[in-house]
Amino acid sequence: MARPKILVFQHVPYEPLGTLDPLLKEAGFRIRYVNFGREPESRPSLDGYEALIILGGPMNSHQIESHPNLITEVGLIREAVDRQLSVLGICLGAQLLAKALGGSVSRNETREIGWHDVELTEAGSSDAVLSGFGAVQQVFQWHEDGIQLPPGTVHLAASDASSVQAFRHGEHVYGLQFHLEVNQSLIERWLTVPANQGTLRDEAGRINPDVIRQQSIDSIGALEALSRATFSRWIDRFEIAPRQRRLPSR
Repeated sequence: MARPKILVFQHVPYEPLGTLDPLLKEAGFRIRYVNFGREPESRPSLDGYEALIILGGPMNSHQIESHPNLITEVGLIREAVDRQLSVLGICLGAQLLAKALGGSVSRNETREIGWHDVELTEAGSSDAVLSGFGAVQQVFQWHEDGIQLPPGTVHLAASDASSVQAFRHGEHVYGLQFHLEVNQSLIERWLTVPANQGTLRDEAGRINPDVIRQQSIDSIGALEALSRATFSRWIDRFEIAPRQRRLPSR
């Protein structure tokens, strides 16, 4: 039997699936990337896919003049939801998902970059995917925009700077503003990639890359464990059978 397929929207090479990649491969999925940074005019078909993942990127969701692919992505996300695919949006991906569902995105008063706490809502504490989180959970962040909750969605988590850090639509569609997919090397890449240096200069005195590096040494192990547990729960809810191999329950 052919392995189930997942479509991934990627915007820049330094924002990949990260720790989610091996979990999907362990579960027997085939992964197809659409790199809108290289092929902004792409319009992939959703036929034959079980799920859609939309990754992050340095652009904002409203920059449609310089990134017209964002309009295409919102339309395809809406189609994926209508087809009842499993959908996961991360950071920019969560913002595009929110727009596809009728929500909005605007600039926060402050950027969240580095290690920050998110707090689960009552619905988040009982959510099937986020149930491994603590009531207050440290995660890694890198964003400047915030989400206004789309109608009909379930609010799962918030932070001081972003009132919507996670949300769910139906049973299989999730938006996460934070980055569970990072590891130590990916964080270092974000701190050093040229595209991020302007932001870090703007935030000099408030955000210190060396402090983030030290915090990462102390915190990355717990985040990777949380990542595996959380993403495994999302994968296990796909309702696809048979699988080549099921991930153990967490």
